[in-house]
Amino acid sequence: MSQTKILNALHRDAAYQLTNVTKTPPQYGSITPRWLTRLLEFKGLEAGIYRVNKVVEGETPLDVLCSQDSGQTEIPQGYIEYQTKPREYELSSITTIINVDTRISDVYSAPYDQIGEQIALAIESLKERQESQIINNEDYGLLKNVVESQRIQPRFGAPMPDDLDELLSKVWKESSFFLAHPRAIAAFARECTRRGVPPSTTSIAGGTFIQWRGVPLIPTDKLFVDGLKNPRAKTGKTNILLVRTGEQKRGVVGLYQAGLPGEQSRGLSVRLRGIDDQGVASYLLSLYCSAAILADDAIAVLEDVDVGEYYDYSK
Repeated sequence: MSQTKILNALHRDAAYQLTNVTKTPPQYGSITPRWLTRLLEFKGLEAGIYRVNKVVEGETPLDVLCSQDSGQTEIPQGYIEYQTKPREYELSSITTIINVDTRISDVYSAPYDQIGEQIALAIESLKERQESQIINNEDYGLLKNVVESQRIQPRFGAPMPDDLDELLSKVWKESSFFLAHPRAIAAFARECTRRGVPPSTTSIAGGTFIQWRGVPLIPTDKLFVDGLKNPRAKTGKTNILLVRTGEQKRGVVGLYQAGLPGEQSRGLSVRLRGIDDQGVASYLLSLYCSAAILADDAIAVLEDVDVGEYYDYSK
């Protein structure tokens, strides 16, 4: 009489029930590095209003005497005239409310704090919107406030080295950085490759960027291509900005409210609104921001840049 030997092996599904898996925090695919808000100089406000006082422009603000004559020469007299109605920038608010069931946060608190993760993701959303508003806001956005004399068009559609040189001639006083959609930067790099003048690279704040004439090209998806962050079409048009930043340089400055209750970071506060009868905790997140252009020549824009030009380099 023969016997059949049965082998029992631990199955993967059974073993899985007893193992501790390593879990990641929630991954938010829309988060970007937000280089603009890292590199832009910010000014904290006390009362939410920033007044930009300007001198009435002329060849010089005041007539002066330049003479080697030691005789009786009349010295010019006068005073420096200021604009009587300077622009005032008021902070705008970006807000949201997060609701969390306290029973859920109590029971499912490991390995990650549920409330902390919800608030962290909401903060990322607010900061993404902040960068977009600094560029595109109808009132204070950089694109909307470039004066006509600082707007130029590309020579042939695609962003060429000559076009960026023209931008540099508009913001020639201590230019800080170009700002462009990643596809616009790629289009510019293709034009440089086509001409045999590949741009060099530089490292800033832990990131590596290509640069032109020593000025880095900073990527942002908030300078839309055909109105979209991530267009699917190979063609499209966008804008490239050149910025000088800093209050001392009479450049572009970001604005925020300092000393907020529940302040988490620059201009951002998180406050508990309360817990209702069903045990739902409510948190109010508020971010106060704006931007100001202190001088007309602090910013220029290359408009209607075509990002869809490609070449066969083998020919």
